[in-house]
Amino acid sequence: MQILVVEDDSVIADGLCRVMTAQGMTVQVVDNGNAADQLLRRADAAEVVVLDIGLPGMDGFEVVRRLRARGGRVPVLLLTARDAIEDRVRGLETGADDYLVKPFASAELVARVRALARRHGEPPAVLAMGELTLDCATRRARVRDRVVDLSVREWTVLEYLLQHGARVVSKQQIIEAILPWGDDLTFNAVEVYVSRLRLKIADAGVAIRTIRGFGYMLELAPAPAADTAP
Repeated sequence: MQILVVEDDSVIADGLCRVMTAQGMTVQVVDNGNAADQLLRRADAAEVVVLDIGLPGMDGFEVVRRLRARGGRVPVLLLTARDAIEDRVRGLETGADDYLVKPFASAELVARVRALARRHGEPPAVLAMGELTLDCATRRARVRDRVVDLSVREWTVLEYLLQHGARVVSKQQIIEAILPWGDDLTFNAVEVYVSRLRLKIADAGVAIRTIRGFGYMLELAPAPAADTAP
């Protein structure tokens, strides 16, 4: 099991490494929020993240917020000295999956990490809406039996929209999903990809709806009106 530990206290980080390595886990440690944010833009960065809140550069709340805004699903356990109810609530509402206050028992930490990994499970192999399906293993898109030819970026945009179902996603979120390494991409470019996708899946029974001022959402297209002509 791959664990990413984000902890700026080297003594605590070393202790976490020893405890989890002894349990057969592979541990990577970073000591600041910015480095964690960059690492977590990779889908395979970790199976579970153990994240401190009080970090230099970017705090743990912001790391989680950005992760979830990008559609990242990796489980996050906040490990912190902050024991106030409002901090716990904020952490969980921001997108963390669990919260453990320092000092903690090593056995409890390991048990919580394993429980998060079990609950997370495997991502869905196929995403679907209407007549549109995306096979995430083979990276093939189909409308019924027709294969839809997509560029890498078109695939990423469509996959991101499907992962978020009927929720609105912003253009900035789409850019961060397309370009995990922070390259430049304009909102106009996102509009071009969406325009191309609309043409390619026009017969799929789904529509990419523009939410003015917010972004896009994928939804089932209205059924065509019945022909009432005699």
